[in-house]
Amino acid sequence: MLWLDQPNLSGDDTDAHIDTLARFCSVDTIAYTSCDDADDDHYASLNAMAAQLQALRTEQGQAYKLVPLPMPKPIYDPDGRRLPANYANFLIINDAVMVPVYQDPNDTVALARIAECFPDRKIIATPCRPIVHQYGSLHCMTMQFPAAVFNPQTAKV
Repeated sequence: MLWLDQPNLSGDDTDAHIDTLARFCSVDTIAYTSCDDADDDHYASLNAMAAQLQALRTEQGQAYKLVPLPMPKPIYDPDGRRLPANYANFLIINDAVMVPVYQDPNDTVALARIAECFPDRKIIATPCRPIVHQYGSLHCMTMQFPAAVFNPQTAKV
């Protein structure tokens, strides 16, 4: 088990679920949310997380290949609260990876870096500005569907 000691991103109501911070792309590759803007509230904590990731080792004692994903510029709700926009909340599906995008210049950087992690999958840029206003993104919104949603015998129409 690997453990990261990291606070949640602003606006994240999940108390720092890992799918907003760092994700395995393969057994030896981890893509993670990074921040290069020293004026950003997340700068110190995400750089501390990057140091923690650098210290982690595979079962064979090797360092993981780490792929930093930039953050989009902050997105705020109508009340001025920052939303948890990030690229680590991608969704791996069949032969593709759906990547959240936010009409931000870093969309292109994140798409390219995730494509390098998944060379055998189609990368699908998925607009997520409306979704992030619900305090999550692609991976978050596909979790925990009630069984009735997928079972037509028990679904109420």
